[in-house]
Amino acid sequence: MTDTGTLEGGGTSGSRSRRADDWLADIRISYDTVADSYSDYTRVALAGEPYLLAALALFADLVHAAGGGPVADVGCGPGHVTAHLHKLGVDAFGVDLSPAMIDIARREHPDLRFEVGSMTDLQLADASITALLAFWSLIHIPDDEIPAVLSHFRRVLRPDGPLLLGFHVGDESRLKTEGYGGHPMKVYVHRRQPDRMATWLRDAGFTVKAQMLLGLDESLPGAVLFAHRRQEGAN
Repeated sequence: MTDTGTLEGGGTSGSRSRRADDWLADIRISYDTVADSYSDYTRVALAGEPYLLAALALFADLVHAAGGGPVADVGCGPGHVTAHLHKLGVDAFGVDLSPAMIDIARREHPDLRFEVGSMTDLQLADASITALLAFWSLIHIPDDEIPAVLSHFRRVLRPDGPLLLGFHVGDESRLKTEGYGGHPMKVYVHRRQPDRMATWLRDAGFTVKAQMLLGLDESLPGAVLFAHRRQEGAN
C-alpha cells in the first residue's frame, strides 16, 4: 500500500476527535471509489510475498489443528486472501465495510461467502467462528477504537481460536488523499509497533503466540501477529 497525503505525527489525533460514523463513512466511500483499481492491484500481490504466504499457510494449519470450521476474513476487500485461504482448505468467508469491494469479491469468487459489515460492530454470533484474520484492515481504525474492535474479535471466536493480524509498522498516522489509480481517498493510515498491538491483544483477552516482521529495510515495513483467544480463567 502506498500512502500519500499529510503526515500527522505519532498518534491518531486527526481522527480521534471525529464521530465514528464520520470516519467509517470516509473509509467506505474511499474504498467504494477505488474498488476496481484496488482489486487489480491486489489480485496478484500475494504471489510476490513469500513470507505472507508462509504466514497464511501456518494460519491454515492452525485452523485445521483446531478441527476446522468457519473462519472470518475481516476487512477482506475484493476477497483475494479469503480465496487463498479457501485453496488451503479453510472454510473462509469475508466481511468488508465497502459494498463495492463485496460486489467484486462475490463476482470474482462466486462460490465463497462475502458480507458487508463493520469490525466496529461485527454481526457474528458469540463463539461462532473457529478463527479470524484481519490482514492490514486495522490500519484505518483509530487507536481509541482498537480495544473495542479486538473485544468483538474475541467475542465471536471460539475458546482458544486463532487470530492473525497484519499491519504497518511505525509510529505515525497519515491522511491518505489519493490512491490506486489516482482516485481520491480520505482515510487515515495508522502505523503501529508490534509491542503496542500485542499489549492491546493481551488486554482484550488474547494470548500472543508469535510475531513476524516484514520488509525491515523498506519504507513501509509490516508485521504479522499470531494470537489465540484466551480461555476463561486462563492466565
